[in-house]
Amino acid sequence: MRAVLIVVVFIALVAVCSADLYQQCSNGRSIDDLDSKVSVSSCTKAPCKLKKGTQSLVTMKFTPEKDLKRLRNTVFANIAGLPFPFIGVDNTNACGQIFEADGTTKAACPLKAGVEYQYKNNIDVLPIYPTVKVVVHWGLTSEFGDEICFEVPARITN
Repeated sequence: MRAVLIVVVFIALVAVCSADLYQQCSNGRSIDDLDSKVSVSSCTKAPCKLKKGTQSLVTMKFTPEKDLKRLRNTVFANIAGLPFPFIGVDNTNACGQIFEADGTTKAACPLKAGVEYQYKNNIDVLPIYPTVKVVVHWGLTSEFGDEICFEVPARITN
């Protein structure tokens, strides 16, 4: 019986440790292998630590299914089930942060269907943000809805 308990605990630990860092959004389109397409600088395990007064680089690789005239950032922290927008980022134009697949050549809206792009944005973790555990929701939203979207547990720290 003790051996069975040890095996069950081991399997549970492996499942928790190998869980994906980034989660699909419930309202976004499904993205295969999200962890290879999304990154937040200095975040290798959940919860991501976002230190006040610093910047974090967010990158996402995506391929639109349709031509896109415009793209907007949808960024908020979910705290106790309520969305709190990231000031200065949420609902801003994302076209200026879009690059070709190589990550160095600037692209511009409109974006073409079937072409891979890379999004890069340095965000400020403002000192006014509360010191709290959150779930960060980050999406790129077009006239058709979320093109790519992820959520990640995070902790805002001093």
